[in-house]
Amino acid sequence: MEQRGYQLNFSHKNDAMFDAEGRIMKSKKVLEILHDYLGSLSNLSHLDLGCSTGFMTCLYSKAFKSSVGVDIDAGAIDFASKKNSAANLEYFVRDAMDTGFSDNSFDVVTCSHIYEHVPNAERLVKEIYRVLTPGGICFFAAGNRFVFWEGHYHLPLLATVPKPLAHLYLRVTGKGTHYYETHFSYWGLKRLVSQFEIVDYTSKVIQDPVSFSATDLVNPGSFKQAVALKVLKTAYWLFPTYLWLLKKQPIQSKISISSS
Repeated sequence: MEQRGYQLNFSHKNDAMFDAEGRIMKSKKVLEILHDYLGSLSNLSHLDLGCSTGFMTCLYSKAFKSSVGVDIDAGAIDFASKKNSAANLEYFVRDAMDTGFSDNSFDVVTCSHIYEHVPNAERLVKEIYRVLTPGGICFFAAGNRFVFWEGHYHLPLLATVPKPLAHLYLRVTGKGTHYYETHFSYWGLKRLVSQFEIVDYTSKVIQDPVSFSATDLVNPGSFKQAVALKVLKTAYWLFPTYLWLLKKQPIQSKISISSS
């Protein structure tokens, strides 16, 4: 896996982290998926990786017994602690690849569009596996490398080209000097999370956007929904974003039978 430096002070470079309405809409989708799969969350512990300014984490905390948000962005954590606090919620400035929490600490982890931002995505996923309880669930939203419109810089095909060309592309278009993010293809993502069982919610959400609070993305009965469902059916590897639940399999106990 590629080893990169840390993408520091992300919130200061991205106004979307302070868009309360947009962040809350995203968190509602996550909660609907988790509720659909797990039922009540009120007795479960939760870790939000890459929590940034805490708008999403604060809403999550209303559903869980306890929530913890971590991010390397100290400014964002300071904002979250002051503006998005709750009695059952704690924030820490910590590395998502090495959180410092004990093994098997959390029933649920949320990791929404984080993997492309960390220095090493493989380490991130190993850390998620480590801190999850056996049978625990990670909500994992992941962007596809093979997407026409790159969401961070709003440039066509930016994520698909080699990094040296991507850096040049940003400079030529005046969007930046260095393309930090690293996206994986569908097959790369499958390899990345291969230690988990994948419960795929991508099609379910597109098929029923009302139930999953996703009408801001696609309206039921719309042309956009029809196209999205067609792509999901015929060229899943080209879909721009995957919504997966990653399940850590319980350890199976071995029963030895002695012969008499």
